[in-house]
Order: sequence, then structure tokens, then C-alpha cells
Amino acid sequence: MSAALRSEHHIELQGRPVGYRLRRSARRTLALTVDGRGLSVAAPLRAPHAAVEAFLRANDRWVIDKLTALAERPQPVRLAVVDGLQFPVLGVPCRLALSRGRTEVRWLAAAGGDEAGLQLRCTARQSPAECLRRALQARALAYFEGRVAEFALRIGVSVPPVGLTQARTRWGSCSARGIRLHWRLIHLPAELIDYVVAHEVAHCVHMNHSPRFWALVGQVIPDLAGRRARLRQQGRTLPEFIDADAAPTHP
Repeated sequence: MSAALRSEHHIELQGRPVGYRLRRSARRTLALTVDGRGLSVAAPLRAPHAAVEAFLRANDRWVIDKLTALAERPQPVRLAVVDGLQFPVLGVPCRLALSRGRTEVRWLAAAGGDEAGLQLRCTARQSPAECLRRALQARALAYFEGRVAEFALRIGVSVPPVGLTQARTRWGSCSARGIRLHWRLIHLPAELIDYVVAHEVAHCVHMNHSPRFWALVGQVIPDLAGRRARLRQQGRTLPEFIDADAAPTHP
């Protein structure tokens, strides 16, 4: 999108200064979105700016409520990738053994309730954080492919292709090209991953969120409401990895 169709603005709503991104396109209506990046307004190409601001003021309570909820939301935990780092994989603590040398990834299974392990070796030129993300993404794809195949069998559909995504606001998607799942789901317990997988596989039958869709998901996933609530809570605090030299220092 060209800079001419995208701009930053400010407005006062309920006595509070609010910044927003305005994006113009060949649409017919105005629309509001609040996500991790803040408030966005989608507008038709020829909509007067006064009409945009009038629309915001008409929806000021919704905007303020959403922005307040966003500010109160638990934030992802930023972890510096160093030897000995602990992070969850499939809901189980995993300890990182980090070294330099020829690239190597070796996963160690948890035994007797102990933590799992990852032996990760990366070259002197590689970013440890990027190496860890790639190792987790490979682990995630292999695991997701198995779970998608399992739920496709249960629901009675052909096994669709599986890919990874890192979309900001969605855990997964389903289209004619297959199913895409957010790689960071690999940190969550298996039952929460299964909820997302079953949700997307069910879309192979019903490309909507109708009662029939939810009934189908409910046939293969117990306690839908409970898992949905846990996903909403735990999904907000998944770790984000940074290199140790990029981590903030404290006096």
C-alpha cells in the first residue's frame, strides 16, 4: 500500500488522546480494528477526513474499551537466548544447551516428569535467537502435521497440506490451499493445540462459524469453552526470543 493511502493521525475521544492508522482502499464502508499495533481505521478512497473522525466519535466507547483491554492484556515474555534458558514446549519446561560450532539441533525428550531439553549449536555468525526460532518452527511443523492428520481422520476429510504462519491476530487459517497454524502454538499444552487444529480441520467441512461448525468441533474436542478460555489467556504470554546482546541491561 502506498504512503498516500496510509497515514497516522490523532483524535481526542472521551477526553483521551488516541492515535490511529488510517488506511484507504477501494472499499465502500468504514471499519475499525484494535490489535497489538493499536487502532486502525479502514476507509473508502474518497471518504472525507471529517467523516472518518465522525465515525470514530460515534464509536468512541467501543474504541476506548478495546484500547483499555489491550493495555491491560498480559504481554509476551521476552527471553534472551543463552545457555541454560528454560522455555515451554508442548506445555513442558525445556532447557536449552547452547553452543557454538557447526549447526546442529537435537531434541531430548522429558523423562519421568523431568524437563525436556534442546541441544542447539549455531555458528559464530548466526543469531542464537533465530536458530532457536527455526528449530522450534521445524518441531512445530512436524507436530502439527501429525495432529492435522489425526483430526482429519476423526472428522472424515482428506488430510490437507499444513504450513506455518506468524500472523499477528490469528492462531490458524483454512483455505483451499490447506491449513496454516501459528508456529508459536508449539509452546502450549497439547490439548490447546488440538483445539486449534480441530477448529481449522472442521473448516474443511464448514467454512463458517455456524452452529453446525461448532457441533462438529465439539464431537472431537471436549470442553470447548474451557479450552478456548485457556488459549486466550495462555496465548498472550508466550515467549519471544531475542539475542543476549539485544536484551536491555539494568544498572
